[in-house]
Amino acid sequence: MKRRNFVQLAGMGITGSLLSFPSIGNAVSSEILLESPLLASQKKQLADVALNITKGLGATYTDVRIGRYLNQFISTRENKVQNIVNTESFGVGIRVIVKGAWGFAATNEVTADGVKKAAEKAVAIAKANSKFQKEPVMLAPAAGQGEVSWKTPIQKNAFEVPVSEKVDLLLRANGAALKNGASFASSNLFQVNEQKYFASSDGSYIDQDVHRIWPTFSVSVIDRASGKFKSREAMSAPMGMGYEYMIPKAEDKLTGPSGMVLYKNSYDIIEDAAIAARQGKEMIAAKSVEPGKYDLVLEPNHLGLTIHESIGHPLELDRILGYEANYAGTSFVTLEKLKSGNFNYGSKQVTIFADKTQPGSLGAVGYDDEGVKCKRWDLIKDGVLVNLEAIRDQVHMLGQTESHGCCYAQSWSEVQFQRMPNVSLAPGKETYSSAQMIKDVEKGIYIAGRGSYSIDQQRYNFQFGGTAFYEIKNGQITGILNDVAYQSNTQEFWNSCVKVCDESEYRMFGSFFDGKGQPSQVSAVSHGSSPARFNGVSVINTGRTI
Repeated sequence: MKRRNFVQLAGMGITGSLLSFPSIGNAVSSEILLESPLLASQKKQLADVALNITKGLGATYTDVRIGRYLNQFISTRENKVQNIVNTESFGVGIRVIVKGAWGFAATNEVTADGVKKAAEKAVAIAKANSKFQKEPVMLAPAAGQGEVSWKTPIQKNAFEVPVSEKVDLLLRANGAALKNGASFASSNLFQVNEQKYFASSDGSYIDQDVHRIWPTFSVSVIDRASGKFKSREAMSAPMGMGYEYMIPKAEDKLTGPSGMVLYKNSYDIIEDAAIAARQGKEMIAAKSVEPGKYDLVLEPNHLGLTIHESIGHPLELDRILGYEANYAGTSFVTLEKLKSGNFNYGSKQVTIFADKTQPGSLGAVGYDDEGVKCKRWDLIKDGVLVNLEAIRDQVHMLGQTESHGCCYAQSWSEVQFQRMPNVSLAPGKETYSSAQMIKDVEKGIYIAGRGSYSIDQQRYNFQFGGTAFYEIKNGQITGILNDVAYQSNTQEFWNSCVKVCDESEYRMFGSFFDGKGQPSQVSAVSHGSSPARFNGVSVINTGRTI
């Protein structure tokens, strides 16, 4: 297809493979994505309109978020373009405290009059809420930041790269998969730019420009003679980076103990697609796993999901308090377990930290959506639970006086609330590689990539699959396995962690679409780790072949 045909596809509905993405914004041309409708000085003037009006109407606190959210999604299959979607969403959200209660209103009329009406509505909603508020909102202090700005340190803006160039890259990846034996190949490229301006009655005027990118694909191989088929997903990670992530660098390529090629701060989608096809053919001929107890060596691109579900979510304070019980469940963690100071979450090898400042991470910003400067803090230290995830109106419940800086809204039109920060497993302190880790295993399985999973509503009992599995015998990888999933509970699993590789193999994985809340919102979050070993974990066979 020619480039003009690509652009004509913009604005069509998102294909079935992308339906999980939130439907926000209006379809626009690629050129509009590069425009800047307002200067920071103009945003400040509009924010001041809201701050002055709400103060005059009795608000004791106000924050204003002027947001412009840009998305581009490109979807291909084999040698065809399936879809190209560009969206833009632009508006203002205003949140206030009046008589001890929250009120929120939003508008897409980004003018002084539109802001005035939204501000008045937010105050009216807060006053109505105050009639039913049992306890006043207790907001932790936050220092006014003055006029500041923060930008994702990108080298190449993905929105400035011609659509034709990005489509060509995806089609070449599909071609590499087909050339190496794939029967089907589809690929996608998601790009996000959040242009967010925050102002508050605390004295903050914060301008931020946030970029994220996620290349991914799915390759399927069919053996016509036997009727068997296998699929292999991309080993890419969604990242808080620009298009430089799509330009492979030799120093970012790692070869795992299985011979699998892994990637760190840049990604070779063409190479990965070719490897995926060859690996798919190996999987068809591979044996099925025998259920039993195994030592597991888990890659960061697999372990990220386990961290997300069994640590990230259960340590959200609002979930612990029951705010999510009707929708996403609760948590086995309690305030009493935290306050005891000795609750054993994992082995001494397990130190988990939260950090919204990690370079390249999906959650990296300078300030959260309450204007709090972002930071790093420990959640689990040497296996012991030491803190949770909380925001300005929650931390008093922990006996703390400072927000953790993890408040977020998916758009200007929705109220910000407590979200998971980047949550990561700290690397081991001793020099230790994944190759050495394999040598120390007598009977085990090496797992890379994410797969299907299941976890109970308290985030305790779980089952996780993966993308690729390799059998380990007497310190050596002997071949690919099929039908692998492991079962455990959160405490048992993290207490079985006996070793974590050093910082040289630390990498991040993550999710563009972490859902939470009613109405549901999504956020993007990364989880970093080095390869880690877990001893004596129960493995089941998911293929019903044994």
